[in-house]
Amino acid sequence: MSGYRKISRDAARALMSYKDFKRSNTRVTVDPSGAAYLQLFGNCIACHEADGTLKITAAGYATVTTKCRLNALPHVSIYQRDFVWYLNDSSWDGDWDIVYNPDPTGKQWGRIPKTDDTLEEMVL
Repeated sequence: MSGYRKISRDAARALMSYKDFKRSNTRVTVDPSGAAYLQLFGNCIACHEADGTLKITAAGYATVTTKCRLNALPHVSIYQRDFVWYLNDSSWDGDWDIVYNPDPTGKQWGRIPKTDDTLEEMVL
């Protein structure tokens, strides 16, 4: 396994286990509320909430590295065709999306509604 994919796998494992992690350009931090954040080059690309909800974004960077880090996460399958990214077989613009919601009354997968709130308010 290449070091490139190993970092992705190890970072995903840390994020899903709510453990701090840092290697190369990738970091996982856990805040006092219990939520874990996956960062690539300082940009948050995934959030694993304390309640188990998993959210992802490309953070404006449709790169091979971003795709690799996100594809290591459960419930995430990203591929590219004709310069368009697809998330779980639906075209995806890279904005924040919920890929897993453990609440049986909530959506299991879906777009986070656009609001006037800042990104930080939606994520944190």
